Amino acid sequence: MSETSLLTPLEARILGVLVEKEHTVPDTYPLSLNALTAGCNQKTSRDPVMEASEAEVLAAIEGLRDRVLVVESSGSRVTRYTHNIGRVLQVPSQSVALLTTLMLRGPQTVAELRANSERLHRFTDASSVEAFLTELSERSAGGLVRLLPRAPGARESRWAHLLCGEPVITQAAAAPASGGNASSELAARVSQLESEVAALRAFVARLSEQLGVEGP
Repeated sequence: MSETSLLTPLEARILGVLVEKEHTVPDTYPLSLNALTAGCNQKTSRDPVMEASEAEVLAAIEGLRDRVLVVESSGSRVTRYTHNIGRVLQVPSQSVALLTTLMLRGPQTVAELRANSERLHRFTDASSVEAFLTELSERSAGGLVRLLPRAPGARESRWAHLLCGEPVITQAAAAPASGGNASSELAARVSQLESEVAALRAFVARLSEQLGVEGP
């Protein structure tokens, strides 16, 4: 991406959340500002963890709307937002899934990307993940991902997105995860439960609105 079109970390997080929730909680998508802020500040399946205010999220949304990466939906008393990342970047849904996982969780190996993006797109094997990553890195319009140098002691190199510019590699991001499979499974389960709770809350709120009663 050109310097003028680079995203801030919060803008990248907003896009990632919109894509994620479109797949995991479709009943509540498009997202309200409140739901979008909660997704940005989610404690699981996020690296780094953020504490953004609704005002900060709204300001970032405006920047994304200017580039048509986020679209405001109408027809509801509450303003809601959808992403437009695939069309703007002109990449397929498989690539959107990988970019989203990188935006939400930071640099990852091919195996980690395949596991962590499963709810967005189920890749048949690691080679298919690598093929889409290579395609993203070699785009004629400019690479969107990069293979990072292998960290000391690591068995595999990690990939990072370039939507916010050159990645800053920290020791934590470079070090291989211990107990990675178990941690990934637990994080995925917690994230799924959080999504289900969010969907139930949204359902109760809509039901209360239809019945004309005050929700919990």
